[in-house]
Amino acid sequence: MEIDKLHKLFLTCNSANTDTRKIEVNDMFFALKGDNFNGNIYASKAINLGAKFAIIDEAEYKISDKYILVNNTLQTLQALATYHRNYLKTPIIALTGSNGKTTTKELINAVLKQKYHTSATLGNLNNHIGVPLTLLSIKENTEIGIVEMGANHQKEIEFLCHIAQPDYGYITNFGKAHLEGFGGVDGVIKGKSEMYDYLIKHNKTVFVNSNDSIQVEKTQTAQTKTFGKNNADVKIEFIEAEPFVSCSFESLEINSKLIGDYNFNNIAAAIAVGKFFNVPNSNIKQAIENYVPSNNRSQIIQKGNHKIILDAYNANPSSMQAALLNFEKQQGHTIAILGDMFELGHEAEIEHQNIVNLTSTLNIDTVIFIGENFYRTQTSSSKFKSFSNFKDTFNMSSLNASTILIKGSRGMALERILDLL
Repeated sequence: MEIDKLHKLFLTCNSANTDTRKIEVNDMFFALKGDNFNGNIYASKAINLGAKFAIIDEAEYKISDKYILVNNTLQTLQALATYHRNYLKTPIIALTGSNGKTTTKELINAVLKQKYHTSATLGNLNNHIGVPLTLLSIKENTEIGIVEMGANHQKEIEFLCHIAQPDYGYITNFGKAHLEGFGGVDGVIKGKSEMYDYLIKHNKTVFVNSNDSIQVEKTQTAQTKTFGKNNADVKIEFIEAEPFVSCSFESLEINSKLIGDYNFNNIAAAIAVGKFFNVPNSNIKQAIENYVPSNNRSQIIQKGNHKIILDAYNANPSSMQAALLNFEKQQGHTIAILGDMFELGHEAEIEHQNIVNLTSTLNIDTVIFIGENFYRTQTSSSKFKSFSNFKDTFNMSSLNASTILIKGSRGMALERILDLL
């Protein structure tokens, strides 16, 4: 079926869906394939659950006209998303970066929602499947779309930009994330900068943190909107992060519910985007001050006598270092519970050792390492405890009243520690 004809059918549906566990009446189901699954098998289940159409790529599963046969379901999903994006012509803001992109996306969405009908990436649906689903979730009344893009290898951001065709873009930072796939820090910079390449080529606008020398260098030929302390279109001043971040712009002070000075740049980006789209200053302030982090991202949780900073959604060397440097400022008895960082390739050993070396210099009372990589590191500090896996972790309920940082890669699922306290 031609994409334009498929799109007409899609417009009669409520949404696109790839998971029969989440099917709702009138969805369009896309039967995707993976190494260990074949979505075509579940097409009939999707229809029985209420899906209006099922897009399949194996003829044997076509039972009726509700089953639409295509050459490749994934490629069709991606092509349909681009067609839908061009059909609506909704302005698209794209975001990527090593750290903070989801928080920045949420803050930008909160700010823009003060004035516009927006549509933003749900959770972290930011890959070659998530980006198309995000685009297909945009409705005719949407005035601005915000699309998060994740990547762990070269050419991935380039491909996602080809699908989403953004009008605006922002890269939060370039850190030590997915080193294995990118081939080191230089590879990270090159891979993430594929967004700049797209925006420059198509004469689109780039939001640039003028305090970040790499961003400034990579956007010399771009059409930019800058923000930062000096020489910027939008001047934003950092005040403090004790423990929550506060900042000011145009004589207006903002007191957020985000911990860690590393969140200042995320807030600043949301302010800059809001200013660009003419959101009133008072509304920008209100949106940021009312934003409360969730989903294991810098959450403040009180559990018994413990104040917990739950930052267990993900971790890499850059974000781990930033979290620890901020955590050192906490008052009272402090405990850092750190889990392995994944996708570091041959850099894994040295990067985990670097974190151990850093913690030995910080004013943190106890550091608990969990995971095989941390377990293999070298240390002689009496304040360290190390466990090769989560099951071996000691009885957390015996901890004295403390301020506790919990941080590790998603695969470590360290939020499970909450059940032990």
